[in-house]
Amino acid sequence: MLEELDREDRLRLMRFVCSFAWADHEIQDAEREFIGRLMTALELSKDERTEVDGWLERAPEVDPFEVPLEHKELFLDTARAMIAADGRLDPDEMVNLTLLEHLLG
Repeated sequence: MLEELDREDRLRLMRFVCSFAWADHEIQDAEREFIGRLMTALELSKDERTEVDGWLERAPEVDPFEVPLEHKELFLDTARAMIAADGRLDPDEMVNLTLLEHLLG
């Protein structure tokens, strides 16, 4: 399913993943590793990786209404995997996930 994403949607997915990593106001090593594996799976270019690295330094702004309907399950599944990456479920992460699930219906 990742291979179906165009450049814009790959970066949009990475913005969401990074925003979930920031939910508890700090990015854990396991979350960085998850993001690194996802960048590899998405075959991001050097420029795209640099952009993602910036989101690891400063939380990106996201708009759930920009998620393409045909990819909403992928975005939700990836967000779930992101919040589970460090082995603990932070309440802020769960609030963000619940809100995203609600908005994406």
